[in-house]
Amino acid sequence: MPTDTTPDPGTPSDTPSGTPPTAAPASPGAPSGAATDPGSSVGSASEDVLGLVDAGLLAPVWTGTAAARAVSDLAWLQAMLDAEAGLARAQARLGTVPTEAARVIGEAARAERLDLVAVARASRESANPVVALVREFTAVVAAADPDAAAYVHRGSTSQDILDTAAALVVSRALRAARADLALVERALAALAAEHRDTLMAGRTLALQAVPTTFGLKAAGWRHLVLDAVQKVDALLDHGLPVELGGAAGTLAGYLEYAPGAEPAAYSQELTRAFAGELGLSVPLLPWHVLRTPMADAATVCAFVCGALGKIAVDVLSLARTEVGEVHEPAPGGRGGSSAMPHKQNPVLATAIRSAALQAPQLAASVLACLPSEDERSAGAWHAEWEPLRSLLRLAGGAAHQAVELTSQLSVDAARMRANTELTGGQIVSERIAAVLAPLLGKAEARALLTEASVRASHTGEQLADVLRADPRSAKLLAEERFADLFDAAAYTGAAGALTDRALERSLPPAPPVPGE
Repeated sequence: MPTDTTPDPGTPSDTPSGTPPTAAPASPGAPSGAATDPGSSVGSASEDVLGLVDAGLLAPVWTGTAAARAVSDLAWLQAMLDAEAGLARAQARLGTVPTEAARVIGEAARAERLDLVAVARASRESANPVVALVREFTAVVAAADPDAAAYVHRGSTSQDILDTAAALVVSRALRAARADLALVERALAALAAEHRDTLMAGRTLALQAVPTTFGLKAAGWRHLVLDAVQKVDALLDHGLPVELGGAAGTLAGYLEYAPGAEPAAYSQELTRAFAGELGLSVPLLPWHVLRTPMADAATVCAFVCGALGKIAVDVLSLARTEVGEVHEPAPGGRGGSSAMPHKQNPVLATAIRSAALQAPQLAASVLACLPSEDERSAGAWHAEWEPLRSLLRLAGGAAHQAVELTSQLSVDAARMRANTELTGGQIVSERIAAVLAPLLGKAEARALLTEASVRASHTGEQLADVLRADPRSAKLLAEERFADLFDAAAYTGAAGALTDRALERSLPPAPPVPGE
């Protein structure tokens, strides 16, 4: 499985590999051997950081990938600080925060200057991490310039900062996933073109149906990937706005620091300036309880996982020992079994499929938060965060794994053709029925083909031999025009043309990155 080897900034790097985390001391009065509450006030907030790191032990689809880093606690903390700094700069542009104060705030907005674990644990006191972040960040700014500290989080509220941070995290994570999807699209286009006429069995309800081509199958995979890219691009282009509403969506707190300003004009100017500073879109209204952006982000992630999951489940089916039509890349013996030395399991497709199976339920959790009460919700807003992060990890991780799967997939064209012969010609029974129907009558032709197919299956004879031995069809099938009637390669319909048509659809240019 491909691994992005860039160190995860949220993972301590000075601990020897394989060293288990040291258990924190038990809380006073706790039974001997009892687990310590990670939120306990006993001990320093960072003494057991290793025990808090989610390295992806149970998540092979995203561990070690850019997606994991893009949504790590450190990444979220930095995004919240970026929101605070962007807000200060926007207010400075409108003259309600001194330019020097905004500069100091921006320079101080670095996640490594805060105690991540302390902020996380303190979030239990306010049910969100922003209150503790503002407290710690204000202290950092004050150490550099006491006067500037007064302008941190000016007029703002926790949800403005965290929602804006969420939009930043989604944008950053999906841009990385989008880059991988572009590589997947390129690999699938090459597969579709190379195997435009590669004969294989089309399967419906798990059984062989009629002939098709692997090129058409790969073109279909690519079509889904392009659909996913289209949805990602739409979200990146205009679906991720800043949040700016103040305590209850009226911006009253911001306006209080702009005496004499006309409310309508100032609120619009501040929102535009804030969005411009962060490269996000401008919302029509504050969206504290109008959760379209997060619902859209969740559904886009779920679609990405599902589109890649279609590829994965097909690979799993075609890679079965009894089928053997495709094979995953297996460098260094990857995919080996702990018990069976002969096995090379399709681990890339397995990981991707696992993401596709998890994503719909996670997206449903985010969608369940749409009916948020009042002007700010108690619980519905909070319930979005973890499933959203999981969705971003899964979508980004699946896209990363799919790059290797599609670019190095081994296709056994000879095995594909051989498998079309497993039914002894029955794979073209639809064609034969269509040819015989006007000559024998539809009902009689169907009855003849059904009877002949049953006999061929039971005796192991070729369907052609059974029909040529039947007086009802023998004379007809002897005609020269029916010489290639049983040739599966001659019955792929418009597969080649459909593949060509699908390949005419091109990958759109990536949305511009703010600031570039």
